[in-house]
Amino acid sequence: MAKQLIECVPNISEGRDPIKIKEIAHVVETVEGVKLLDIDPGKATNRTVITFVGQPESVIEAAFRLIKKASELIDMSKHAGEHPRFGATDVCPLVPISGITLDETALYAHKLGERVGKELGIPGYFYENAAKFEVRKNLANCRAGEYEGLSKKLDDKEWKPDFGPATFNKNVVKTGAIAISARDFLIAYNVNLNTTSTRRANSIAFDIREAGRVKRDGNPITGKKVLDTNGDVVRIPGKLKAVKGIGWYIEEYGIAQISYNLTNISITSMHEAFDESCKAALKRGLRVTGSELVGLVPLKAMLDAADFYLAKQKRSLGIAISEKIKIAIKSLGLDDLKPFNPNEKIIEYLLETDQSKLVNLRLDAFADETAGESPAPGGGSIAAYVGALGVSLGTMVANLSAHKAGWDDRWEFYSKWAEKGQLYKNKLLFLVDEDTIAFNKIIEGFRMPKSTDKEKELRKESIEQATKYATEIPFKVMETAYESMEVMLAMAKEGLQSSLSDAGVGALCARTAVIGAYFNVRINAKDIKDRSFANTILSKAKKLYDRTVAKEKEIIAYIDDNM
Repeated sequence: MAKQLIECVPNISEGRDPIKIKEIAHVVETVEGVKLLDIDPGKATNRTVITFVGQPESVIEAAFRLIKKASELIDMSKHAGEHPRFGATDVCPLVPISGITLDETALYAHKLGERVGKELGIPGYFYENAAKFEVRKNLANCRAGEYEGLSKKLDDKEWKPDFGPATFNKNVVKTGAIAISARDFLIAYNVNLNTTSTRRANSIAFDIREAGRVKRDGNPITGKKVLDTNGDVVRIPGKLKAVKGIGWYIEEYGIAQISYNLTNISITSMHEAFDESCKAALKRGLRVTGSELVGLVPLKAMLDAADFYLAKQKRSLGIAISEKIKIAIKSLGLDDLKPFNPNEKIIEYLLETDQSKLVNLRLDAFADETAGESPAPGGGSIAAYVGALGVSLGTMVANLSAHKAGWDDRWEFYSKWAEKGQLYKNKLLFLVDEDTIAFNKIIEGFRMPKSTDKEKELRKESIEQATKYATEIPFKVMETAYESMEVMLAMAKEGLQSSLSDAGVGALCARTAVIGAYFNVRINAKDIKDRSFANTILSKAKKLYDRTVAKEKEIIAYIDDNM
């Protein structure tokens, strides 16, 4: 069962005092198992977005400590800023990352809220997926009136808090209220304009956001609001779903921005919001100069943006992830206002804790590690790496062909082959380290105690399972390297003929990977006690070996005939 991980993204009403911000944010690190990922302050908004991740119980403990510390250091009666707010810790959403559902996350949101109300005396509301009333699902409803209207709101029976006191007492005057939720991953995303006009930024926000704008008779700005038969205001919906947005002026940058919340990036992506904002701005005589990401972003959102702009340029989508990140940054203008560091802004990169991977070593360091006294990395890891190099060459030919002048009508054909090649390459690179990990599991088994019969039995079983796994990994290398040969064959026949030799070398590398991994399957399988398992995998491996030799001959024959 996968480890349960949730992310917490509290927004505190302090963005100007670095000492307070640091003290509030770093309190989460006093909880074991919680990783602080990001601290993103904004001077104009006087608000800081903090992001941390961990297992549910640890995260809600850390969130409680942060909310407590914020209530001690922030006085809401003295707060002012551009962003809507009503509390020292204004919002505290919990986001499921892995191994946990949104409904399960909502239960943790309720647990956190109840504790905040009882122990800290802070009133609050549950919103989005943690909401207990339909009208409270929307954060804007919960926060309506902001801090200045909180006294009146707490007196309203319709808006009795979900937790905490329903009175604007001395403590609440200082802390304000809080909104706690469970929600899907939300991207806080600002689009920069070449204007200082908040009104014009708002007009674009109204064009784009799902809620749109109020419908009016006559003048669209000053005309009388149109009401429906129930007396409710009629709205003209905006262009994009799952988008909230307002315009504001940011003094520290001297520009107006459209501030978006992208509440479901599978419905509306970051690049769609950016692209539509560009179109709406041009219609109004304005220009988008770039954008700003507040907090963190999933890797997929960046890769989707890169693919969107690559496709617009009729460029191959089968390029390295690192190159795609660069394209996404430049295409969205994420470095317009300040440098954008992917290692600090992409959540998967921040969660990467293992810095000792073989594939992260320099080429000379990898060779040195292989040549050392340790038996790992051994033949299995090297076979996987050779296979990765082979399909990388095939992928290179596909990308060169996609970019060739005069071949623009075939760019999608080559892009699809390059994308396939990248998938094979990434799988083989994963297997480089996995083969060494599998070997080390066997060593760990042999080091287990064997003083009693029970210990001997556990040791024996551990060695058996580890040996099976150490046989399955090189078999996966065989499968992947063999399958990757389709890229080299296709590029030998359809790609740039000046790169025929590159496709050939790629095929030879793939063949070497298969045969090398086959040796590892055989040598590991001989130690497996379960001979039925061993014989089955050996039979499959032999067939793969034979098919690889035949495929290599086909590719080499074609190259010999056409070179």
